[in-house]
Amino acid sequence: MTPPDALIDLLRDIVGPNGLLTGADVHARQTNTIRPQPLQALALVRPASTDEVSRVMAACHAAGVAVVPQGGLTGLVHGADAGPAEIALSLERLGRITAVDAGQRVLEAEAGVILAQAQAAAAAAGLLFPVDLGARGSATLGGMAATNAGGNRVIRYGMMRDNVLGLEAVLADGTVVSSLNHLIKNNSGYDLKQLFIGSEGTLGIITRLVLRLREAPVDRCVGLLALPDFPAVGQVLRRLDRDLDGRLAAFEVMWREFYCLVTTAPALTRPPLPQDHAYYVLVEASGGSPAQTDHFAELLGGLMDDGLIDDATLAQSERESEALWALRDDVAQMGRWGPPVGYDISLRLADTGSYVNAAAADIRSRWPDARIWAFGHLGDNNLHLVVQIAGLDDAARADLDRLVYSPLGGLKGAVSAEHGIGTEKKPWLAISRTAAERALMETLKRMLDPTNILSPGRIFDLSPPPSRAGTP
Repeated sequence: MTPPDALIDLLRDIVGPNGLLTGADVHARQTNTIRPQPLQALALVRPASTDEVSRVMAACHAAGVAVVPQGGLTGLVHGADAGPAEIALSLERLGRITAVDAGQRVLEAEAGVILAQAQAAAAAAGLLFPVDLGARGSATLGGMAATNAGGNRVIRYGMMRDNVLGLEAVLADGTVVSSLNHLIKNNSGYDLKQLFIGSEGTLGIITRLVLRLREAPVDRCVGLLALPDFPAVGQVLRRLDRDLDGRLAAFEVMWREFYCLVTTAPALTRPPLPQDHAYYVLVEASGGSPAQTDHFAELLGGLMDDGLIDDATLAQSERESEALWALRDDVAQMGRWGPPVGYDISLRLADTGSYVNAAAADIRSRWPDARIWAFGHLGDNNLHLVVQIAGLDDAARADLDRLVYSPLGGLKGAVSAEHGIGTEKKPWLAISRTAAERALMETLKRMLDPTNILSPGRIFDLSPPPSRAGTP
């Protein structure tokens, strides 16, 4: 086994002096851009090519030293936090867009490319990369694929795995698996890219991707709706999805508490709709004909006539569209009173309203002064529940987690909708995955990473291999 100092020297030889940080330079880095803490890694390695990633992994594999890959550091479950005995491997220097094929409608890029850069490159070719996140200015394509990111347009375009045609990944021992498929249909054996998408860096390090692009919409309609009760949410969703004929791109629901927060000073001084409604829905439709604006307004009028919408405002310009979206994206307001705890979960739409009511009641019975906000991508079952409690210690946080996660088992919900498991949600994985599923996950992990050096302890703690009868 290679001594740590010898390994550091070897890694420096691979990536060059500018590609490796140690000591105080490592601690000056952050573990996360949203919940920043000093990085505690043994070293931060910044390879500039797939070949360098491969050689770094081969060296760490031989040394038996764990490696934690890092993308844009916008995750919420501590999956990219490296420990003091681990190597942090940043993909930040793999930032090149290597091809945009407008005819085939694909974009090929390295894993460190920022989402906004990929979106801009697609737009320059008259196309659209549809996956969109609030962290578009810092989230990287590799990290988004590794966590199967979702975002605002999942209802129409799907999550990251639905928009990746091919990828290249480096395994724990340095083996490069290059499957840079450019075809929408390719049933030639196993779809190996799906092993790495959503695996949170535990099975391999994604270094390049082929993304599927779409035709850029000619027109965009954005409206903010006020609804009287939660049953109306489901009815409005179905009506719009049906009558917009596939053009419904986003359906974002905000409970009254969240809407009041982001439309009251200092966030905003003049709310676009009165604050006395039960629910607010931000709707976006996009398509190929400017004439759809009138059709969109007619649909909203019909829903209002049927009593499903109490009030509505329709953006009249791109500026007004962005202003309405800014309300939904203004999650920073929840930090006014101290660090909040954010939950990213999924459950059936029919269960969501009663779940939020019950969870809020349980939380306030324990912490009467708790602040609770609910919002999310309910068109694709994703609820964000955010709780702020003054002086929350570790024991109380565990109780809060239990109140939020435990009911999901009986509701067939998921403890993670779009941010993954990381280290934070490990104790709750069994709520959403059966014993057989978890055992298969461990089998895949042992097969691709037998020495458990890639992001060890993320998603689950690898149990000892089963004993074999007759084996001494």
